[in-house]
Amino acid sequence: MNSTNNTSPAVGLVSLGCPKALVDSEQIVTGLIQQGYTMAADHASADLVVVNTCGFIDQAKAESLEAIGDALSENGKVLVTGCLGAKTEDITTIHPKVLGVTGPHQADAVLQSVNQHLPRPHDPLVDLVPPAGLKLTPRHYAYLKISEGCNHKCRFCIIPAMRGRLVSRPIGMVLREAEQLVEQGAKELLVISQDTSAYGVDTRYQADYWQGRQIETRMLDLARELGELDAWIRLHYVYPYPHVDHVIPLMAEGKVLPYLDIPFQHASPDVLKNMRRPAASENTLERIRQWRSICPELVIRSTFIVGYPGETEADFDYLLEWLDQAQLERVGCFQYSAVEGAAANALPDPVPDEVKQERWHRFMQHQQGISEQRLRKRLGRIETVLVDEVDVSATGETLQARARSYGDAPEIDGQVIIEDADTINVGQMIEVEITGHDAYDLFASPRN
Repeated sequence: MNSTNNTSPAVGLVSLGCPKALVDSEQIVTGLIQQGYTMAADHASADLVVVNTCGFIDQAKAESLEAIGDALSENGKVLVTGCLGAKTEDITTIHPKVLGVTGPHQADAVLQSVNQHLPRPHDPLVDLVPPAGLKLTPRHYAYLKISEGCNHKCRFCIIPAMRGRLVSRPIGMVLREAEQLVEQGAKELLVISQDTSAYGVDTRYQADYWQGRQIETRMLDLARELGELDAWIRLHYVYPYPHVDHVIPLMAEGKVLPYLDIPFQHASPDVLKNMRRPAASENTLERIRQWRSICPELVIRSTFIVGYPGETEADFDYLLEWLDQAQLERVGCFQYSAVEGAAANALPDPVPDEVKQERWHRFMQHQQGISEQRLRKRLGRIETVLVDEVDVSATGETLQARARSYGDAPEIDGQVIIEDADTINVGQMIEVEITGHDAYDLFASPRN
């Protein structure tokens, strides 16, 4: 509600970008509510609007700048934060009327700016805020950020320049937040960072205390402790380093979901070297084989870039052959585009746009066949799924439910479409029988 009708001033929020940015938005919302502000449903009913931007690729930058313009047009009082805010002039040259600009993971600075332009209420309602803070995700799942920044120097990426070098959160703090989220109703925790495999490297795996025990700040210890909570644990942004091998047995034991999100980006050794990718020299195919020998249920999702400067037809063919051998379940692909400030912009031998487009189509068609084949193997299986949405008719009749299996992260992977969903509710975990599939989704019926 607008402050003209309520003693508490109202703040609007637009959150763009990746899950890491979403966590930043959650921290901002939590701080605002703790200070007694209310959250507005739209720009018109807000006393001020905060736009959390993404600035990783040109399309994201354009979307962020458009969102800022919309907020200025509909409200007039706008603060900007997030990755695009790492370069203030990129925003102020186009939108000079914004009240202030801050960079990524600067929730405290955002709160100070809100206080400056929209004085905080006299009586903060701290007791209305849950211990783990307010979340913008549905109640039944939550993102758990374990670190900020990145130490890698990939030529196509400017995230280290935006978010700085790796800074790991103390493991005790992370585990306390995870426990609070589960107590508040989260049935799935999605572990996110810029490089989950590097967790604790910056602290030299410094020990911390949790439930009276000393635990080192490292990926394996974190996964093991999270696995003791009554929730699905899903690992994102994992690089295929040798120490990841030790997490796979936890998946085979059911402690952690048998799911790995690994941004391979390419397979050709020459392209990976040109990208300056970490773990470029690792024999990833052999590592994947070893993982699946320990945990046959393992689902791997990844992203790739085609058309990177210097990528030859032979490099691209190598990538397609690699996909045949790797048999990844969930795959996304992007056409390379220059990002302002990225070292890759200076590389020779750019790939023509029409070649990028053609390779992208070939890649997607090739991978679709692999994905369908992997889904087909799950027909007839009984699986536990987490229900995200339930479609209801105008008469109140349940039409179908959309859920996710252990192999599906929210928004980026497929879904499990459930028919005959009369007694199913959002946030419920149920057993289903897999009855069909298409290119990316599974179809199922509730198990009687």
